[in-house]
Amino acid sequence: MENQKDAIKKIAFNYGIIWGLLSIALSVIAYVTDNHIERPMWLTIAGLAIMAGIIVYGLKAFKSENEGYLSVSESLKVGLAISLIAAIIGAIYNYIFITVIEPEYVIQMLDFSSEQMVIQNPDMTQEQIDMAIGITEKMMTPTIMTAMGIIIPLFLGFITSLIAGLIMKVNRPEH
Repeated sequence: MENQKDAIKKIAFNYGIIWGLLSIALSVIAYVTDNHIERPMWLTIAGLAIMAGIIVYGLKAFKSENEGYLSVSESLKVGLAISLIAAIIGAIYNYIFITVIEPEYVIQMLDFSSEQMVIQNPDMTQEQIDMAIGITEKMMTPTIMTAMGIIIPLFLGFITSLIAGLIMKVNRPEH
């Protein structure tokens, strides 16, 4: 059992770091190509593909170290541990990004959100737009954005680990 905990830690650390670094690379690409505000669909798809790929490969690595066996609960432990490491790395980067690298990021996002509201809802009054932007602004503090940067990957990692665990599950034979 202790051997299994060590395997989970090792795999979570290695694959979590890989996912975290790939997420940072994707964020840098988005920033350099000036897509960090609009966040086109390809960025979302690439991020989800990285997450799913890393978790599945991490589960495969755990399964091979676990004599070819993998239960759903083990897949959840491994997947969530990978997700936590990646989320912490990503949250640290995002905090540095919005406080040091691009301190105007929140203002740019609020301006973009306001423009999108007007385009998507031309019947909205200025008062309604101001109220919606006020709520959005309260949610875009570095602390809340950092917390969401941990919560969302954990949630997505849970779902991915559950699905992958159900597909890859091989129970130990009962003696």
